[in-house]
Amino acid sequence: MLRVTKLTDYATVVLTVLAARPGAVLSAPELAESSGLEQPTVAKLLKPLAAAGLVQGFRGASGGYRLAKPADHISLIEIVEAMEGPLSMTECSAASGHCGIEHRCGVRNNWRRINDVVIDALRGVSLAQMLARAPQSTRSRIAQA
Repeated sequence: MLRVTKLTDYATVVLTVLAARPGAVLSAPELAESSGLEQPTVAKLLKPLAAAGLVQGFRGASGGYRLAKPADHISLIEIVEAMEGPLSMTECSAASGHCGIEHRCGVRNNWRRINDVVIDALRGVSLAQMLARAPQSTRSRIAQA
């Protein structure tokens, strides 16, 4: 099964909290309360998000975090890669030299194409779009799955 990690999912939740309040500086406890996550989890998420340039941290009594750029300029691929590293559907999707049968493999190029399609799909969805509720037809399909 393909899925993002729980921490990547939680990172998206925390970022949507910040996106819902553009320009606001929120502390880790405020982010934890608003997101429904534990404060240590939020603190763990903020480090890689800051390192990736998705959030800015501010120290001091009124310190906290805010988005480093507008939510419509942050794509899901940026969030995934901040939390998990470069997206790679298979060992050989991102780089060569990681597989013993690579030289005779007949599916590597197809996995790379699939990898590129997934990256493009994630690049095509912004954090701002994640704030919006899914259309009714999408919610119905998700509920039926």
